[in-house]
Amino acid sequence: MIPPELIAQLHNDGRVTLTVKVVPKSSRNEIVGLLEDGSLKLKITAAPEKGKANAAICAFLADQFRIPKRNVEIVRGETSSLKHVTLTSAGETSRYQQ
Repeated sequence: MIPPELIAQLHNDGRVTLTVKVVPKSSRNEIVGLLEDGSLKLKITAAPEKGKANAAICAFLADQFRIPKRNVEIVRGETSSLKHVTLTSAGETSRYQQ
């Protein structure tokens, strides 16, 4: 489950940047929770090859936050399990489309 303060920040500010720790090739897509450093831990079913896991992360977060996939952007860590992801609310548009 997404922490309510992140949803509130997205709706109030129009944008939120998350630090996400990803575990690929899991049995299901799910939010595990917040880690001690404040990052969000995700489990994703896709394998980390040819951008499949990144696409799955964007689709999953878009679904969880109820925003279009085009409003989810991986800004750092495309080849790492630790990523920085920017989400913009449906009323905002990102400079970079994912």
